[in-house]
Amino acid sequence: MSFSLRQRRPLRFSLRVFFWRYHRLILLLLGLSFLETIFHIRSFRVQRPHTVLDAPFHTGCREPDTSLPRANATLLMLARNEDVDGAVDSMRSVEERFNKWFHYPVVFLNDKEWSAEFKERLGEVVSGEVRFKVIPREMWGYPEWVDQGRAGKSMKKMQENGVMYAGKESYHHMCRFNSGMFYDHPALKEYKWYWRVEPDVSDPFIEMEKNGKRYGYTVALWEMGTTVPTLFRKVSDYKKSMQIPTTSLWTAMMDPSYLPWPIRSLLSWSRNRDEHGDLWNMCHFWSNFEIADMDFFRSDAYRHFFEYLDADGGFYYERWGDAPVHSLAAALLLEPRELHHFADFGYRHDPFQYCPFTSANGWVPDITTIMTEEEWKREHDNAMGCNCYCDTTVAVIHPVCLNKIKATTF
Repeated sequence: MSFSLRQRRPLRFSLRVFFWRYHRLILLLLGLSFLETIFHIRSFRVQRPHTVLDAPFHTGCREPDTSLPRANATLLMLARNEDVDGAVDSMRSVEERFNKWFHYPVVFLNDKEWSAEFKERLGEVVSGEVRFKVIPREMWGYPEWVDQGRAGKSMKKMQENGVMYAGKESYHHMCRFNSGMFYDHPALKEYKWYWRVEPDVSDPFIEMEKNGKRYGYTVALWEMGTTVPTLFRKVSDYKKSMQIPTTSLWTAMMDPSYLPWPIRSLLSWSRNRDEHGDLWNMCHFWSNFEIADMDFFRSDAYRHFFEYLDADGGFYYERWGDAPVHSLAAALLLEPRELHHFADFGYRHDPFQYCPFTSANGWVPDITTIMTEEEWKREHDNAMGCNCYCDTTVAVIHPVCLNKIKATTF
């Protein structure tokens, strides 16, 4: 019996023949893939509006008009008894630059009973009605569906990995409370507007109401990805399931994947990406300062959104904060015209500060990346933020996120 053995061709030769035979098809597919990637990236460009949707409420230095009616509003501070010195400094700043003219009430919230010292010292600073209230136990603690053992292990691991504040149980309670419960606190139910932190002269509540605004901010910056590794995927999945249309504000908070389809979908397993593999750029509003319509947070849409997130347990298994939750909710549920950047309000919260375009001590930031030279000159001539003092020793917020978000309105 005889055998004939067929000599196998080298793999390199086979591949060469394959490419030679199908090179036109391969080049066509590569070309289509390249074009698809280009169009995909271009789809993430934010289209600037034809008209300015968020101009400053006022420019120039002027005395506030105290004859106007007051809005249904309050100032709000969440603090602890040991924060008394910082609370006095913050409220003194608010009073000197705003509330000494308008005398809005101030609500102080604590998860424990207030000390006599805190009440006495803050009562001496605030010119309006002062209310010291305790957060009910059902608003400050673990919900029944959270596995506390798992949460404790997660907090310990995050702390070991250097995730800021992640090891503090009370910080997780605070983030959950500020994300989805504060607006239902009995002390706040009678109010429509709230202001969480710092100011300047005209009444911002009235201006927000008059201009159809629902959420106001001063600072936009990057979130730390390690604190919220699964948050964005949860939110983007929610957006899809609820068939919420994409706004320019949502697009401004996204960066496209540069990989072609369908390879880019493989990136969906990475943190802070949606099912298509595109990335949340981590931009969000710093909620240490926010002036907002609490009816937005009390709406069925926001309540449903918060309940969806709360059921996941990420406020404890990770370190989801109220700032990214509020920011992504605004991107989902509000139109860009309903947001307001308080460009004329100086705000400092260590280790950063936001300075208005001009300030009393003559310090002027590099604002050319935020507005054109002509616009800058106009605002400079009108002395926007002229009653603010900017500390030249404190770092100024990098304008990248602010630029992206303001492009939706300016």
